[in-house]
Amino acid sequence: MLDINFIRQNLKEVKANAKRRGAKVSVDEIIELDDKRKSIQTKLDQLRAEQNKESKTKPTPEKIKELKKLSETIGAKEKELAQTEKELFDRMSWMPNMLDPVVPDGKSDEDNQPIKYWGEPPKFDFEAKDHQELGEALDIIDIERAAKVAQARFYFLKNEGVRLRLALISFAFDYLRQNGFTVMATPHVAREKTLFGTGYLPFFADDIYQLSQPSSSKEDLALIGTSEQTLVGYHADEILAENDLPKLYSAYSECFRTEAGSYGKDTRGIFRVHEFMKVEQIVFSTPETSQEWHEKCLQHEEALLKALKIPYRVVLICVGDFGAPGYKKYDIEAWFPGQNKYREVTSNTNLTDFQTRRLNIRYRKADGSLAYPHTISATGLTDRHLVAILENCQQKDGSIKVPEVLIPYMGIETIKRP
Repeated sequence: MLDINFIRQNLKEVKANAKRRGAKVSVDEIIELDDKRKSIQTKLDQLRAEQNKESKTKPTPEKIKELKKLSETIGAKEKELAQTEKELFDRMSWMPNMLDPVVPDGKSDEDNQPIKYWGEPPKFDFEAKDHQELGEALDIIDIERAAKVAQARFYFLKNEGVRLRLALISFAFDYLRQNGFTVMATPHVAREKTLFGTGYLPFFADDIYQLSQPSSSKEDLALIGTSEQTLVGYHADEILAENDLPKLYSAYSECFRTEAGSYGKDTRGIFRVHEFMKVEQIVFSTPETSQEWHEKCLQHEEALLKALKIPYRVVLICVGDFGAPGYKKYDIEAWFPGQNKYREVTSNTNLTDFQTRRLNIRYRKADGSLAYPHTISATGLTDRHLVAILENCQQKDGSIKVPEVLIPYMGIETIKRP
């Protein structure tokens, strides 16, 4: 959430940014509502001062009548102020973050800019299979029965598929712990105020699984779409110490997404699903170091893929392809032989103070003043890494050569059908 004073002081830039990002709110309306709020507040302060002054005079019948009328006027103004503040807050909630000047123009992922390539796509002397064909033949993926149990876009992992996922989680955690991260397992549900605070509401409401609650419950809970939501919410309404920054957290969790708007996309296999595993990196940093940590998290993402020997490219995300809370975003796209192209496996966003303002997370500086830290949200790895391993490490006989770094975790060198 942007600060109203920042909006007023940078009105031209904020308007241009809102237009570029296709904001669903008028900056002029926000200024008008804030002016109205200030006017009502000023009048209310005057009325309260008058009430305080008059209440100290001799209480004659006429004075009592005047004070009663004044009290009613104050009550009406308080309601008007509350309504205006709500309208202002609602509109402010839709204001997107500012953008890094390097963010390219564009409307979709086709306009993202590749900035780095690593590794060569494998050249097979046989016809490569996709992960679904490989996984079903090896009895490690079952999509048909998952659709029967749940619905389409869910899946069962079995046997070495489960072991491969657990190996990836352990491998990622070992690497991230060595690089200073505190590893965590988080709740798989979050309150709506946490989803609002992290910027998923109202911007991504259609992609969230809401939980039905008993009529007696006052809690609005939802399944998390990423552990970013719970890890950033971890410090809500807290004041951190500057010398404790940066705070580095990593968590694995199941992630739940309705995939609204993706009908007909990636219907084969488990590339785009409603539930998947993800290891996340979250950083709380000072504003001065957030861009540095944005790059460091990207280095971690690359290091994990390099260790797995999966070819990839890094892309700088265009303005039309990332969410309103972000300031700057990278994706890493791995090579998928089954699709014969690069596809997203990780994302990495500098959110500046957008989330910490909404969640009231501050830190105390050395001079005693308070400021909002910046947050970085970056993927460690996901089940798409598992898919990439199946497709890139397949052998002619349909077996999968386990990446060398995962052999100590799995205890086998090759995944074969039992």
